[in-house]
Amino acid sequence: MPWSRCGRTGRCCGNGRWSRCVHMQTLPGCEVGAQASAALTPEQPSTQVTAASVLATLRAAAPAIEQRVPAAHDVDRWHALEIGGRRYRAALPITLTPYASVRPCSARCGFCSENLRSQSGGVAAAQLRPGPAYFDHLQQVLQLLAGVPLSYSLSGLEMTDDAAWLQTLLQTLAHTRNGPQVAQRVLYSNGAGLARSHGQALIDALVDFDLSWIELSRHHPLQAGNDAIMRFRPDEPIAQVDAFVHTANRLALRVPVRLVCIVQQGGVDTAQEIARYLEFARRCGASQVIFRELSRLDAGYRTNGTVRYIEQRRIGVETLLAECMQQPWWPGWTLDGMTQGYYFWNVRLRDAHGMHVVFESADYAAMHARHASGDLYKLVFFANGRLCAGWDPDADILWEPGHG
Repeated sequence: MPWSRCGRTGRCCGNGRWSRCVHMQTLPGCEVGAQASAALTPEQPSTQVTAASVLATLRAAAPAIEQRVPAAHDVDRWHALEIGGRRYRAALPITLTPYASVRPCSARCGFCSENLRSQSGGVAAAQLRPGPAYFDHLQQVLQLLAGVPLSYSLSGLEMTDDAAWLQTLLQTLAHTRNGPQVAQRVLYSNGAGLARSHGQALIDALVDFDLSWIELSRHHPLQAGNDAIMRFRPDEPIAQVDAFVHTANRLALRVPVRLVCIVQQGGVDTAQEIARYLEFARRCGASQVIFRELSRLDAGYRTNGTVRYIEQRRIGVETLLAECMQQPWWPGWTLDGMTQGYYFWNVRLRDAHGMHVVFESADYAAMHARHASGDLYKLVFFANGRLCAGWDPDADILWEPGHG
């Protein structure tokens, strides 16, 4: 599922013809804040203004709005392909995820979307384990996607938990002939394997793979706060805040590091906590911080502990943005732009120190509607050898071993 490790962040306008941007003058935070304040009416308390006007104000003020959903007849943004004798069109930009599920995750976050269960039943992706033919099947899939312009999005459970598997995956993706046309290579990780004894070998392998950046999950800057949220398994070095800071800095010397924080009640849930987290990110050598909202779910999931956790602890990023606009440090921030994705939106800013800061929200109802449209917006290769157009290994099947 998409937003457990980290989800998907909107990339900036470097996608070229794969996105459409409208550019205007970049606005400092003081001007954006003034526009937001002007949008308020005297009878509106600040708690109502959060949802009612902040997002609209930011959209109106954004100097660049990146549209990642192509118009139906925008030929530059659709790629035609054929798989198993069936014709499809893929929306650009599109990502391929070789879903990691070789072993249970080293962390046990209460909100993890890998623990959501579909109303339709079936085996969850997190419960599948790769067999001996896994990499042979992956090679076949890569060759089926020959020439398709895409990016690799490395996620699932924790990619770095099995070092040998990850290194073989990177080799397969890098050296399969007649494969897709790859634009970016991004790893979403809690960093567990990178902090163990073989961590340096994994970092070297990621650099050799030409990783574009890594998104490291850490959901609170303080030890006790993060322990309560991520619940790492015993004896994981990365659980310790000092080990995380050391690992992040070691990574930052080799590849760009972006920290991901899932904002939530009882965690990072105020403007003061946002500011404290940004100080922590600077200690980690990060170039960007992504504050992600707990995903907005639809009725497609059975009620379980994960659903209850998400619903009870969700805090809207609009709420946090509205609170940030009231802080004395906000005038030093700059609004860089916004992204409208196929199931998410985000706001991209820079703080007074030049740190890139993203606030992001995802809507699973929108995601499921796109996946059901017949067009391809996402590609996922599962441990059972299936290539699917979504995060359910039993749905939207494009190819499977022995059947084409």
